[in-house]
Amino acid sequence: MDLGISGRTAIVCAASKGLGKGCAVALAREGVNVVISARGAEALGATAAETRKLAPKISVRAVAGDVTTEEGRQALLAACPNPDILITNAGGPPPGDFKDFSMDDWRRAVEGNMITPLALIRATVYGMMDRKFGRILNITSFSVKSPIASLELSNG
Repeated sequence: MDLGISGRTAIVCAASKGLGKGCAVALAREGVNVVISARGAEALGATAAETRKLAPKISVRAVAGDVTTEEGRQALLAACPNPDILITNAGGPPPGDFKDFSMDDWRRAVEGNMITPLALIRATVYGMMDRKFGRILNITSFSVKSPIASLELSNG
């Protein structure tokens, strides 16, 4: 099936493994140039190399950094200021019991799962609107719909 996105450019967050990696590889196979990010430079580099091998005609750029920080987001957006496709994603906060989490734990969870996607959307959506093309996909935990025991920071 031709999705009509060949030649477009995508940002894919948390792309070194899991759903993010799967999205990056699928987009690359569709002919989309990808800018992938993750905190772990080694795993991200391996994913970039694998993606280049699977789709040698497209551009794959890896930006190691933590997009839950302003510095990480700025580095990612400097590498790809005008994406056509934005896929927000995060590894998710650690499991645990509600009573054991500090307010700083809650702040980090909100920053990673809510503020970061909003900041990336805000930074890219108006360019998408100006270019009259854009796709945004937010990957998050199923626990936002149906709570999962021990994933208190995601459930909240």
